[in-house]
Amino acid sequence: MAKKADIENPYIPEFEKYLRTPEPSVRERADYWRTAIGLQAVDQLTVSDFLKQTAQEHIEGQISADEAEQRIKAYYQAKEIRLPDDDEKEEADKVAMNITKLLSEQSFTFSVAGLASIHRQIFKGVFKHAGQFRDYDITKKEWVLDGDTVLYASCTQLQATLEYDLEQEKLFDYSNLALPDAIRHIAAFVANIWQIHPFREGNTRTTAVFTIKYLRSIGFRNIDNTLFEQHSWFFRNALVRANYKNARIGVNNSPQYLERFFRNLLLGEQMPLHNRDLHISNMNVQSAETEQVPNKRRTSSEQVQDKCGTSNLISTGNQLYTEDENTIRLVMSIGLEKLSIKEIMGKIELKHRPTFMENYLNPAIENGFVRLLYPDSPRHPRQKYLLTVKGMMLLNQLSNK
Repeated sequence: MAKKADIENPYIPEFEKYLRTPEPSVRERADYWRTAIGLQAVDQLTVSDFLKQTAQEHIEGQISADEAEQRIKAYYQAKEIRLPDDDEKEEADKVAMNITKLLSEQSFTFSVAGLASIHRQIFKGVFKHAGQFRDYDITKKEWVLDGDTVLYASCTQLQATLEYDLEQEKLFDYSNLALPDAIRHIAAFVANIWQIHPFREGNTRTTAVFTIKYLRSIGFRNIDNTLFEQHSWFFRNALVRANYKNARIGVNNSPQYLERFFRNLLLGEQMPLHNRDLHISNMNVQSAETEQVPNKRRTSSEQVQDKCGTSNLISTGNQLYTEDENTIRLVMSIGLEKLSIKEIMGKIELKHRPTFMENYLNPAIENGFVRLLYPDSPRHPRQKYLLTVKGMMLLNQLSNK
């Protein structure tokens, strides 16, 4: 295989200035674009200079997302002379644009149809089969496996397998998990979805966008997506290693690399992410793997079976850390219950509703620790409030101090 051990994700220095701007909307658009452009590296694609310029104008608010999309479409339609890499550049540009628009949308449907919709939106105008499941079995030669392949789900079982995994995740109870176990579970869930590989092409980019939007839905709204920008090739290789087992050469499922990625993403840890460490011929692979513990959660994949132990140490830069005493009081008061505003105020011993809303409830919701039981109907007469998965992780963290 001709792929490098440590592929350089596209670095765009012109975008750095937007991350330091005081304008949240500008920072947000820059984050979406950086993530979308970085994700093209999973398929060895790079965007054009025209796309970068268009992205800058959108980030600065000079043009809308729709105008940016039309501009990119017109740019390739008007090309009379096609260069050898124009097809790849066109795919990268259009997909990066589509991902940027998707990440800017707050809506998310946690279902098989929702996953297919993400693929359809990412690859519209690129693949004729966008959003459609493959109707044949596949293998893929992987650099990280010395040309071997992961065992992907059978084309006849795609719908049923996805439905099973998503339903199991819906039913999963995070309330009694220690933080490292919760992250280990999230990594395993994402690995399972990727292993199914339901689409002909674009599975990793679809999985990444689905993961970002799912993490938002369970409370991780403000995660730094720099990892997906700078380490998307590592993300893909980690998914491969989490799903690959070969008894003949003594290689077991190795989920610890993917867990490392998610610990950096969700806890702000700084563990090294080097693709060379994932290669099965690397002599350090065996020493890097810790003792394997059977996964108690049944999965659709026969290859995603193992867990590895991780430290209980928590970085002070993590997404769960908060010094806000009001949020801590609120999380501890709600616990594992579903409570009305009146019930929560009674537990906290507050009587002034505006103060409670401004200083307690609204910040906790905005920071992803608390959610509404009826999110589509904020004024529902039986509205209740409960902890998100992120809130449950914080509750466990506080309870174990």
